[in-house]
Amino acid sequence: MIKPLADRVVIKMVESEETTKSGIILSGGSQEKPQIGKVLEVGPGREIDGKLEKMLVNKGDKVVVNKYSGTEIKYEGEDLIIIKQSDILAIVE
Repeated sequence: MIKPLADRVVIKMVESEETTKSGIILSGGSQEKPQIGKVLEVGPGREIDGKLEKMLVNKGDKVVVNKYSGTEIKYEGEDLIIIKQSDILAIVE
């Protein structure tokens, strides 16, 4: 698995639904990029003035991220995103 550095987080985005609530099936081109993902790995945190900043997310958390943030990569056949903790907007409980 990929081990992120500093305050970075590895996320696998959750697939978006292909059918609307009213039952209309959307084509791949009309779907928006998903914004909810599952945290796969968490870096140790960023050092600020000699102190390690605490990471607020944990492995396994479901999170909401900025729509176009991070770096998309393909690792072992999976599409993943590496983002900074500051690009995570919320934890889904």
